[in-house]
Amino acid sequence: MVVCKLFLTFAVNFRINKKRIDMIGTNWYECKVEAEKAAEGGMNKVFKESYMVDALNFTDAEARITKEIAPFCNGSLIIKNITPSNITELFTNEADDADKWYKVKHNQITIDEKTETEKRKTFYTLVQAADFRGALDRFVEGMKGTLVDYEIVSIQETPLMDVFPFAVQED
Repeated sequence: MVVCKLFLTFAVNFRINKKRIDMIGTNWYECKVEAEKAAEGGMNKVFKESYMVDALNFTDAEARITKEIAPFCNGSLIIKNITPSNITELFTNEADDADKWYKVKHNQITIDEKTETEKRKTFYTLVQAADFRGALDRFVEGMKGTLVDYEIVSIQETPLMDVFPFAVQED
């Protein structure tokens, strides 16, 4: 059991620093589910929702999303789709009103010393915020500690209901 925990810790290594999670070797999957939940008035209703989960593979993503969502369902839970995501970083926000997730597309700019030209590499970051301006501010705050130059290409609100990073469970 200890060997398995150590393997998972090294296979999915991340560090949490000031609400910024740097993912090294992580795989993010967007999971679309249909879940029967209680609606207003006490009646059950089927909701179609999207979630992001950090998992080792498709099977692990299905197991993790089922584990996270099942306690909130009153009836059926159907995993409709699991898609690998291109997310490389996650900036969380502890504010009560930060209930939306924004996908920030940004280029990191480096200079090729041989040809003396700028090279841009595109990355995608998920940012939790209440609104567009909050997402921009939180992204800029999260990038303050980096040494690389960057430019923001786009910020887009996502349909994600929640994001579930990997966490090693203690016995």
